[in-house]
Amino acid sequence: MGKPKFSRKKYETPSHPWQADRIKAENELSRKYGLKNKREIWKAQTALRRYRGQARELLAKIGGGNPQVKKESEQLLMRLTRMNVLPLNSTLDDVLALETEPILSRRLQTLTYLKGLASTPTQARQLISHGHIAIADRRITVPSYMVTKDEESKIGYAVNSPLNDLLHPARPSAEFKSIPIKKEDKPEESKDKPTGGKPAKTDDAKKDIVGEKPSEKETAQEKKPVESKSKGKPAGAPEGKPPKTEEKTSEDLSQKGKPADSEKQIEKPEESKDKPTEEKSEDKNKSDDVKEGGK
Repeated sequence: MGKPKFSRKKYETPSHPWQADRIKAENELSRKYGLKNKREIWKAQTALRRYRGQARELLAKIGGGNPQVKKESEQLLMRLTRMNVLPLNSTLDDVLALETEPILSRRLQTLTYLKGLASTPTQARQLISHGHIAIADRRITVPSYMVTKDEESKIGYAVNSPLNDLLHPARPSAEFKSIPIKKEDKPEESKDKPTGGKPAKTDDAKKDIVGEKPSEKETAQEKKPVESKSKGKPAGAPEGKPPKTEEKTSEDLSQKGKPADSEKQIEKPEESKDKPTEEKSEDKNKSDDVKEGGK
């Protein structure tokens, strides 16, 4: 029985004090629900462990036809339904699938924040401990109080609390909406994740950066139609232009009938070159005549 002065411990501590995954999960729950310490998480886990253990025992005895087993299973499901942890028409298998967060979400601190009576879960804890929150005009100063389904709609400010004034500075504004607390789904780790911690590039990113190399079959199929088209063209003809034919157009014939300006320009320098040669030959003939006359 123990001493009446010292009550028994209502929770069980973890088996090992240093477990990185467990400590990380507990820190996330503490921040999410505004808990004071890890002991509040351990209390919820102990209560959940008790419910699940009872469900396992009842599942093992349910095939014997004992009416007491049926009665106890109905009482367990009725209690969890009244606490709004499980929906109606649940079974013992649903009890085994429960986790810690459905238990933490039924605390008075969490529901005070979700109903918009406080701006943060931490402020909700402060308002409860200072006596500003009541359930059906009954002041409750325990943040971990488990609220039933019927009491949830009766949560509000206490009658004598100054927070009943709409202009009180500690009261959330009318436009404030509390963010619902939901369980965060962990993203699945990709198989292509490198060991160094850097995210692996997807196939689309690789195509955009590097470009996908065509396979040998694709290159062979692309070359075949090109070769078949090139057979019909002459060897010297460039791609994309039709081969030149021997037919003469009317413009070519008209150009041949007229002397080109370029030919005239070419003939002129030739005439100028012949003139100095003729003048030199005349000078030589005169000089020869002068010499003969002197003799």
